[in-house]
Amino acid sequence: MDLSSLEQARARGRDSLHTRVTRLRSKGWLILQCAVAAGVAWLIAADLLGHPTPFFAPVAAVVSLGTSYGQRLRRVLEVTCGVAIGVFCADLLVLQLGSGWWQLGLIVGLAMSAAFLLNGGQLFVIQAAVQSIVVAALVPAPGDALIRWTDAVIGGAVALVAATVVPAAPLRRPREQAAVVVRKIAALLRGAAEVMVEAEAEQGLDLLAEARATDPLIRELQDAAAEGMAVVRSSPFRIRHAPAIRRMGDLIEPLDRALRSTRVLVRQTAVAAYHHREVPASYARLARDLADAADLVAAELVVAESSPERMATAARTVLLTVGEATGSVERAEEMSAEVVLAQLRSVVVDLLLLTGMDQLESTDSLPPPPS
Repeated sequence: MDLSSLEQARARGRDSLHTRVTRLRSKGWLILQCAVAAGVAWLIAADLLGHPTPFFAPVAAVVSLGTSYGQRLRRVLEVTCGVAIGVFCADLLVLQLGSGWWQLGLIVGLAMSAAFLLNGGQLFVIQAAVQSIVVAALVPAPGDALIRWTDAVIGGAVALVAATVVPAAPLRRPREQAAVVVRKIAALLRGAAEVMVEAEAEQGLDLLAEARATDPLIRELQDAAAEGMAVVRSSPFRIRHAPAIRRMGDLIEPLDRALRSTRVLVRQTAVAAYHHREVPASYARLARDLADAADLVAAELVVAESSPERMATAARTVLLTVGEATGSVERAEEMSAEVVLAQLRSVVVDLLLLTGMDQLESTDSLPPPPS
């Protein structure tokens, strides 16, 4: 392995480690919540109610909470009911029939049938089957018939309470991720402006490769918005934030369009550099000015965390100034350069939506393109 390949491998390793650490931090609250819920469920079942080794209480709590906010209350109810059904069926039947291969098969079949009859979802049915297997394999001591069922209910109840207690971080994340997308747009615009001026083909191709790797940013924004809505639906303490989260979700589409337009702009810039086609210097200035405006949008999105309803209104004037300038620059002789100008105008329109303007307002705010 040569030195260049070794450095690339080290860089990939550092990026991978950073990604894993970031992912762990994003799940830190959920992990802490599961750990505390498991401990509290054991405390209630063992110390307060005197159940010996209440295995199912912490299991039900942890499985119910999971490691995401999506459909959390439904998951808590399904898992709790599934665990309770499985444990209840197995406890009663093992005491009457004993344990063995045919008893286990019968118990699993009855537990799943009961779950289906109760119109349970897939998670409900699977949990009923799994918990019935565990109970059938661990023969209960005399007098323990309903204790494990009670433990499962305790765990589910603890999870239900814990599910309503969520931090503000998932509510901030859509705005933070939207700011990440806008900053990336700004970085690509600055890079494109540099390629327009330097006309270096290799630099343009490197920037194009960077632009083509931006699809995950939109997926992360979609996930952040979905997680934010899941939080406000599951927690009565956060329901007041629903309009703000919903509004950020509505901005995913214009941000996606803005990023796509930027990728097209970068591609045409790279093509122009590769074929030594001239791009007017005014287009490079426009790209830099638009990048500065995009940075203002991103900064305001983050600063506005304390006012979730607030949009990036302070950046509107700067964006409108850039949009106005797109109508007075000279026309280019090359088609690829003309496409660059068209994409700059498109990005301006989409970013104006983040300042609180609607689609018609943002489109009409731009002057006609130069003729």
